[in-house]
Amino acid sequence: MPLVEMHDLEKVFETRAGKTWVLRRINLVVHPGEFVTIMGPSGAGKSTLMSIIGMLDGEWTGEYFFSDHPVHKLSNRQRVELHKQYIGFVFQQFHLLDNLTVAENLDLPLSYRNFKKSERQAMVAEMLDKFQIVGKKDLFPTQLSGGQQQLVAVARALIGNPKVILADEPCGSLHSTQGKMIMDLLKRLNDEGTTIIQVTHNEAWAAYARRIVQLADGWIVSDRALAAAG
Repeated sequence: MPLVEMHDLEKVFETRAGKTWVLRRINLVVHPGEFVTIMGPSGAGKSTLMSIIGMLDGEWTGEYFFSDHPVHKLSNRQRVELHKQYIGFVFQQFHLLDNLTVAENLDLPLSYRNFKKSERQAMVAEMLDKFQIVGKKDLFPTQLSGGQQQLVAVARALIGNPKVILADEPCGSLHSTQGKMIMDLLKRLNDEGTTIIQVTHNEAWAAYARRIVQLADGWIVSDRALAAAG
């Protein structure tokens, strides 16, 4: 059973000048355990498609099934619950809460789910250690560099062992060493069974995937498998 299945999905903005199409007739299937990279020029619709997959954008037409749930028929509340339960999202703009510390930002997605407080504390401690940010746990996002904020954002997306990780330019603010650390981690999670869908402009990071979907002007113009590395 596919994890993500879209049929003729479209998104359009109505303007005074007429309709502006953001996504056109998107037909996409992603199976559990895949690692997919979405690429394309700026304005191609990549981030919009990721927001729809992540159920953060409900203004579209067509059919979308997530793990057999008919997303196109669900209420906003049901979509939010589905997102919280299954999806970890790395945003291009981080979306950390400035009034929460690093540790509190990491705890937030766990607070929506049925974890005991002691379990949550242990999971936060493990992530702080894994990302080498233990010393930053009591700082607020505004006290961090862009790269440090990116690390926290990635850690927050991974903390609840989500079924799928959606990563929009996950290494955008990182230097190459940090970027490789993040991509190696995503690859390891994928090897363990987590589905990864990422957007990137970086050819080296794109090559971590097993499949590249190319967008242009809102259309899928190619969808190809990559040869297995090594």
